[in-house]
Formats: sequence, structure tokens, C-alpha cells
Amino acid sequence: MPISHVFDTHATTTKGKIIHFDVVLDEQDAEKALACAKQWLKSIGEENALVDSRTCLFCHSAEAPADLRAQIDSQGYAIYKMEGCPK
Repeated sequence: MPISHVFDTHATTTKGKIIHFDVVLDEQDAEKALACAKQWLKSIGEENALVDSRTCLFCHSAEAPADLRAQIDSQGYAIYKMEGCPK
């Protein structure tokens, strides 16, 4: 399995709520990670949430678990949800 790269990401909604999640990619590309974060936020109805290069930072590299690998293979990135994320 390929090594994936994890970008620790925090977004702030227009109501001030913090959404904390990881963007997981097969390439170590900060611009792509930020674009994927924005795409995912839009998909959950938070297209106006504030996220930028200061809040989407490379964290580490590791082999992605099977569920994240399936997301990467199907859409080019995976989201590992943490605090404030929808179920």
C-alpha cells in the first residue's frame, strides 16, 4: 500500500463553530489538501467556512487504513473526521 500524507485541518464556520478534520492524500501537496478541504466543506453545507493555508497543515505520513484508502481511491482524497464534524 502507498504511503499517504495527512494534513491537520481546522475550519471555522460563519457561526463560529470549529470543524477539525484531517485531509489524507497520496501526494504531499498542500494546495491540493486545501482544495480538498474546501470541496468537502462545501459537500457538508459549510462552503463559507474559513479554511486557509494556515489552518490546513501537513502533519505526518502513514499508510492509510482501509476505509480511508477506499475514499482516496474513489475520490482522490479522504477525510478523517474529528471534532465538530457531521456524523
